[in-house]
Amino acid sequence: MDTLAVVIACILAYLLGSIPTAVWVGTKIYGKDVRNFGSGNAGATNTFRVLGKKAGIFVLFCDVLKGFLATHLGTLLLERDNIVKDDLIYYQMACGILAIIGHIYPIFANFKGGKGVAAILGMVIALHPQVSLLSILVFLLILIATHYVSLGSIIAGFSFPIFLMTVPVFRQNNPALVIFSTILALVLVYTHRQNIKRLLAGNENKIYLFRRRNA
Repeated sequence: MDTLAVVIACILAYLLGSIPTAVWVGTKIYGKDVRNFGSGNAGATNTFRVLGKKAGIFVLFCDVLKGFLATHLGTLLLERDNIVKDDLIYYQMACGILAIIGHIYPIFANFKGGKGVAAILGMVIALHPQVSLLSILVFLLILIATHYVSLGSIIAGFSFPIFLMTVPVFRQNNPALVIFSTILALVLVYTHRQNIKRLLAGNENKIYLFRRRNA
């Protein structure tokens, strides 16, 4: 193992995750810091709510890309012979985790970022694109049915390890990804704890994909 290369990759992963897309798009293009409006969250959902669908889609794409690219830093380490193949999944997960931490606590935005959903999505797409696609479908179905992004995110998060364990073609010989994805799902519960309180109280914010709220 090339320790210096690994350290550099880890730092880059955190810095990638720390790019505060929602904050920069809001302040530079719209003259608004999304953290001062709506839920106060610097993520794609609040960007949709505060700045509209165009800005929200762009922020979502960029935040997913952060998690995806950071995770692939582990692959780059392997390609450069800095690590051995058997350890690839662990370095991919480590880089992905650091990107998620950066997304939630970005050094470029006073450590006040998003909830990590988009970065987690980018990470799991890099780790297992087929199961990720199924989880995205679960998210969309929940969102369309309930209009709750938070609920869709949490359920989709738990669907990922469930699919890995129950769908024969996706079952893993290495349980690390199952354990790790379960931990990520629990992280989603933690970062959405205020949303869960609002869901239980019946006053969680809704997102309407295909019609206006008052339509």
